[in-house]
Amino acid sequence: MIKNYLKILVVAVLFCSCDNDKRSNADIVEVDQTTIGKQIERLASDEFLGRKPFTEGEVKTVNYLRDEFEKLGLLPGNGNSFSQDVPMVEITGTPSENMVISGKNGNINLEYLKDFVATTNKPETEVGLDNSELVFAGYGVVAPEYGWNDYEGIDWKGKTAVVLINDPGFKSGDSTLFKGNEMTYYGRWTYKYEEAARQGADGLIIIHDTEPAAYGWNVIESGWSGARLTIESDMPLLNVESWISGESAEKMFNASSMKGQDYKTLARNKDFKPIPLDLSVTVDIKNEIKKDNSKNVVALIPGTERKDEYIIYSAHWDHFGIGKAIDGDSIYNGAVDNASGTAGLLAIAEAFKKNGPTKRSIVFIAVTGEEQGLLGSAYYAENPIYDPKKTVADINIDALDSPGKMKDLTITGYGHSEMDEYAKEAAEKQDRYVIPDPEAEKGYFFRSDHFNFAKIGIPALYASGAYEGFDISIDDIKKYNDNYRLHKYHQPSDEYDAETTELSGVRLDLQLLFEVGLKLANDDYFPKWYDGSEFKAARE
Repeated sequence: MIKNYLKILVVAVLFCSCDNDKRSNADIVEVDQTTIGKQIERLASDEFLGRKPFTEGEVKTVNYLRDEFEKLGLLPGNGNSFSQDVPMVEITGTPSENMVISGKNGNINLEYLKDFVATTNKPETEVGLDNSELVFAGYGVVAPEYGWNDYEGIDWKGKTAVVLINDPGFKSGDSTLFKGNEMTYYGRWTYKYEEAARQGADGLIIIHDTEPAAYGWNVIESGWSGARLTIESDMPLLNVESWISGESAEKMFNASSMKGQDYKTLARNKDFKPIPLDLSVTVDIKNEIKKDNSKNVVALIPGTERKDEYIIYSAHWDHFGIGKAIDGDSIYNGAVDNASGTAGLLAIAEAFKKNGPTKRSIVFIAVTGEEQGLLGSAYYAENPIYDPKKTVADINIDALDSPGKMKDLTITGYGHSEMDEYAKEAAEKQDRYVIPDPEAEKGYFFRSDHFNFAKIGIPALYASGAYEGFDISIDDIKKYNDNYRLHKYHQPSDEYDAETTELSGVRLDLQLLFEVGLKLANDDYFPKWYDGSEFKAARE
């Protein structure tokens, strides 16, 4: 009880005693909805060719954002430059038409895109798997803090691991197993490829399953085909990173030593050990390789009194460019994901300029390569322009979309830091309530750029209305969100229509994020990570 009382007292002091910003709500500038709509419409237009890094679309996007920040009166955010070079490798891989799974009873021929995708981050002209032994490795997790090792007991050289997406806690009914239904980083595909490479495997195959992945096979088709980007690294790399469909996995297991066994239940057992499948896999990838720099766009509003302390607003400018045509459209415009967030940066920057000087500096970073694995923010985290210890917080904006004003503010990563309290205060001013992400099992905390800021100790806020509208029911909001994920997410149909797109909810979210940043910018307090957050140690 004493501990809880002290926590309440600290929060009360934090939000009641600060007198740095004495203006009433009526004096705070409104984020301009017209600006939001105008910028989304422009950035999501065919002119920008889907905003893919290493294309003409990148050049157009970066130049446009630089010009727009400059028009607003912002300063270059990287010395004399509005950009930070992000060295990348573009690998355009052409896999063999079939992935062949061989066993004593014959071959299973999987068809490219329909049944499997295969990529690589190795900058080599040809890579592949040649009769590589297949071994089922459960969820592909090595987590000492949970006493878990799915790779233990096998020399992985020359072998390919087969793993499930998400982590053992998903749908287990056991809240003590990992984090229960909330996805940990161990559930992300990025982690699984990294861990398999660390174990010395030649390849990794992830079994697709829509519910634990949180997206359908159509997203795998569009996102894991064509040119892919990576940052050059000394980390170990797999020859082949692959997904197979759930139907293909069933065929594989039926032809394997595990025929008739419930492989999903086995994988959830803490005593699980890798199981050789008595099968091998063969697939080739021929690569075209290009090395170049992509760019993070960085703009600055300097503070007046503590200009060496920074609040960062981040959003990714990139999308998938021109890809596989669907219903005759091959430009992946990315209106929601993430012209909305990039437009939000510009609208909030405009509001700060109208609102007047702040004591701390405000930084706007439009990062590259989010769709390829949070590459631009990862590079910034390794090569920060501004001292992370003097960076107060990151406020990340990604995929704002709602059919109207939302009653909730859903915080992805709720419970990690005192940024929750800043968000609550701003939400209450709008007569809104705060909730944790009700779909934490989908791992959204690890799927946007705030994650890389958090990894270097910067408290991050990633929040928007997503659950209940003021005038729209929870069920109708769910249908709206499900429709987007099913029919628009990472598809050419994610387009902007000025006549039908409702922006009042987007504007309300951006107003809230603006006011959170404004409070921080006129404060002298550094939000802290809560005890128990894995990011606290990096800050300290």
